[in-house]
Amino acid sequence: MRRNTDTPSGGGSILVTGANGQLGKELQQLAAAYPQYDFIFLSREDLPIQHAGEVQDAFRRYRPQYCINCAAYTAVDKAETEKELAFSINAAAAGVLAAVCKENNCRFIHISTDYVFDGVSTVPYREDGPVNPQNVYGASKLEGEKQALYHNPDSIIIRTSWVYSEFGKNFVKTMLRLMSEKGEISVVNDQYGSPTYAGDLADTILQIIMQLPAHSPASGIYHFSNEGIINWYEFAVAIKELSHKHCKINPVPASAYPTPAKRPAWSVLDQNKIQQTFGIKINDWKQSLAECIRKINKIGK
Repeated sequence: MRRNTDTPSGGGSILVTGANGQLGKELQQLAAAYPQYDFIFLSREDLPIQHAGEVQDAFRRYRPQYCINCAAYTAVDKAETEKELAFSINAAAAGVLAAVCKENNCRFIHISTDYVFDGVSTVPYREDGPVNPQNVYGASKLEGEKQALYHNPDSIIIRTSWVYSEFGKNFVKTMLRLMSEKGEISVVNDQYGSPTYAGDLADTILQIIMQLPAHSPASGIYHFSNEGIINWYEFAVAIKELSHKHCKINPVPASAYPTPAKRPAWSVLDQNKIQQTFGIKINDWKQSLAECIRKINKIGK
């Protein structure tokens, strides 16, 4: 846990769950740029959100004005055989957090996923579009959205896609490792989406909070990713170019890599609502990828 205690009055405190994940780490990196807030970063070990009593104790102790729920069960394939655990963390716990936030006059911001959709569209998914998850992970996250809004209609839910950062395990870091270890790799070229740099998502969440007095409107579901539509193969090629690797990358269909959990062929999210509501400026995916790789290289030196 890390806490910023040098906070001017007037900003309020922000409790971040799942603080050691990709998004939680990026929020920690940004905390110093938002000195008007007192940040309370709680890891999975500090606050297992599926334990309601511990959630209530944490809110009594810290009394936050805002809660960003970055905690989630994200092992997409393992979720197929660990359904109960996935639903406990992604669904039931989200409802508990939302309810406790409501009881404590705390604005709840919950992170969800493009996997709530079935991936058969050919146009970007809108927030009010029909949902139809194709795997247990997506179903658990969709139920988490429902639980959050049921227990706390003032909840803000942000769906995102293809998240990566300089922290944790993600596609970008995996590609960088494989390109260093192998002379040739194969990457799926028939699944399309929009990458999301977790640093951009973190900054967007904090920009939203700055516009949220405790009881203002703007609740509901929003979509956020970086701008642009690509497939995984094109993403890998860009990673190779920006990192100056020499590995050969072969495009292959998803059928060449069967997985326990079905992945959507189309994961593009329409972002007009979040831009119009909060005036969010969204970076191009390649611009943000270059920034992330620069940071990864800096960490490695």
